[in-house]
Amino acid sequence: MDLLAEVTEVDGIGKQIADHLRKFGIYTVRDLFYFLPRDYENFQSTIKICDLQPGKVMVRGKISNLSTKNTTRRGFKITYGKISDDTGAIRAIWFNQPYREKQFDPDREYYFTGNYDFKNGTYQLTSPSAVVVSDKRSKAEESEISEADLQPIYKARGTIKSVKFHQIFDKNRAKFAQIPDLLPGTFPDDPLQIDHPNYVHTGARAEALFKMHFPETPNDVTEAKRYLSYEEVFEMLIAANLSKQENSKLHSEKLPFVEEKTKELISSLPFQLTDAQRKATWEILKDLDNDTPMNRLLQGDVGSGKTVVAAIAAYQAICNGFQVALLAPTAILATQHAESLRELLEPLGVRIALLVSATKRKDALKKEIAQGKYNLIIGTHAIITDDVFFHSLAFCIIDEQHRFGVNQRQKLLSKTAHNTRKSTIPGNNIAPHLLSMTATPIPRSLQLTVFGDLDVSIINQLPGGRQPIETKIITELDQKEVLYPHVASEIENGHQIYWICRNIEDSPSAETASVKKQCQKLQGIFPHYRVEFLHGRMKPPEKDEIMKRFAEGKIDILVSTTVVEVGVNVPNASLMVIMDAEGYGLAQLHQLRGRVGRGTVASTCYLMIAAEMKPTKRLKAMEQSTDGFYLAEMDLKIRGPGEIYGSLQHGELNLQIANLADTGLISQAARQAKVVAKEFNQNPEIMLKYKELLAGIAQYQQLTTLN
Repeated sequence: MDLLAEVTEVDGIGKQIADHLRKFGIYTVRDLFYFLPRDYENFQSTIKICDLQPGKVMVRGKISNLSTKNTTRRGFKITYGKISDDTGAIRAIWFNQPYREKQFDPDREYYFTGNYDFKNGTYQLTSPSAVVVSDKRSKAEESEISEADLQPIYKARGTIKSVKFHQIFDKNRAKFAQIPDLLPGTFPDDPLQIDHPNYVHTGARAEALFKMHFPETPNDVTEAKRYLSYEEVFEMLIAANLSKQENSKLHSEKLPFVEEKTKELISSLPFQLTDAQRKATWEILKDLDNDTPMNRLLQGDVGSGKTVVAAIAAYQAICNGFQVALLAPTAILATQHAESLRELLEPLGVRIALLVSATKRKDALKKEIAQGKYNLIIGTHAIITDDVFFHSLAFCIIDEQHRFGVNQRQKLLSKTAHNTRKSTIPGNNIAPHLLSMTATPIPRSLQLTVFGDLDVSIINQLPGGRQPIETKIITELDQKEVLYPHVASEIENGHQIYWICRNIEDSPSAETASVKKQCQKLQGIFPHYRVEFLHGRMKPPEKDEIMKRFAEGKIDILVSTTVVEVGVNVPNASLMVIMDAEGYGLAQLHQLRGRVGRGTVASTCYLMIAAEMKPTKRLKAMEQSTDGFYLAEMDLKIRGPGEIYGSLQHGELNLQIANLADTGLISQAARQAKVVAKEFNQNPEIMLKYKELLAGIAQYQQLTTLN
């Protein structure tokens, strides 16, 4: 079976169905077989209503008395219903799912699965899923199946419901045995051996996928997930290992440690470096002293002092006679870097250029950069345009690197090949040293997998004098008595406020607060204060101007979307309000919270939720901790890596099964991937045997490869 063939090769899928399947990201035969159930229903586990206990439950019954009510919160709806069996009745409740009112036939029985809890003075089943009793099978509705069956539940979209996937897979049940193995070590004559209990026989993958779609017991699902988790992690790790091997074949300019000049710079700083900054700095300086390119990620919490570490590293390259480029995602952040680095480095003779879209006399500045008149060039995408040439670029720094795509990063890294000064390195395999920086703390498991081809330095201390940020969860009903007086007090004391909303404008389909509407509301509540708004659809010069005015203290309350997640340093901002906080992940909430608490005054972050909701586990973690690394680990466990880091601008993570918090599985896969990558490197012809594996590796190999 060719898993890379188009999905129309599968029985029962014509052009029309294939068009619908594309909405699920299903294009190939492989995509289809790897479209795994989102959950399972064990219909043997139903409980009579009279025997219900709090917790996750499944009941079988009919539903009646359906109605939907609007709440005090604009656009938010609650749907109620009564579920009955022959022993009693309970209330069901759905939040913001008004379609439920017309979904059910009162004469039919359903399996309802949800959390049964005591809320608002009564026991109720909250947001239950529902399956028609006669639909809990893979062959339409012709006959019943036994109550012991474990039923896969697939994501539904448009006209393609879960039952349609049951029909497709059931029609192709025999095809599962034809699925070839993916990983090396599953064939008796294979020179590569994977030491893992799931790989003791040929056909391990076919068996795992069959059990995912046709499980007989919950243990079948557990075993299958274990195999597929290992498969996913192994693929990422072997890609990282191969990338690291490729990078080691490249050459870069050797930038030896300049001890006296480095001491001079450090002694001129108006503050003491933390131990974590010293350790990270030394790791970077040692890498620069090699003729193979550094490929290092510097991660540190918001305000931990990454910029000064980058400045010391840049100074080492400059003292060796080479240029340094610093790429930032926004003009306002690039400008901030230029201002702070000029303060640190210009007294030592370093010439710094700022190149952004709004820069005047661009052509003259680009000519001077190519002539080598500037040592450190700071900018946005403007520094990677085709008409920008460097004289002697040897070191690249990328701030908030996850905000740049692969092509953008590669464009910056390729600039060394066009230096106007002739390189001392022969051949074409020259690459700059690369330092990527991020304020999003990355869990250890993601470091091994997604960033496995980078060396990692961590700054896990905050500089002295920083005040802790107090975080409080409030509801919309607390605004008048708690929030507004605090806002007024902060402004009267000369401080400023960030107010975060999810949407830019009001719309009938949006249930969350909008920037423009909230700005108007606050202007009415605080008529004597300066309230303005900011969002991502504004033109860059307009956004930069508003952020500049906020930084200068000319705006009291800035109502904004998450566009301020990465922004200028405003030490005077002491209060952050995040509306609809339940809709954000921990990583983003922590990043937003880091916009305050950057000065010497105590700061507060309010996480606002709807009046009808209770704080989630995520929000309680935010309230209790300001440790970004702890919160990142929590987010990984609760939401998964795709939710935290999106596509990471490297290509999709594609993790459906693997739990990257499973350190035991990752460690085992890491050891084996290292062995297999070494064998692939020494005997490239072996790789040709694994066409499908190579396709997956190619996707991940462009993560941070330098060449």
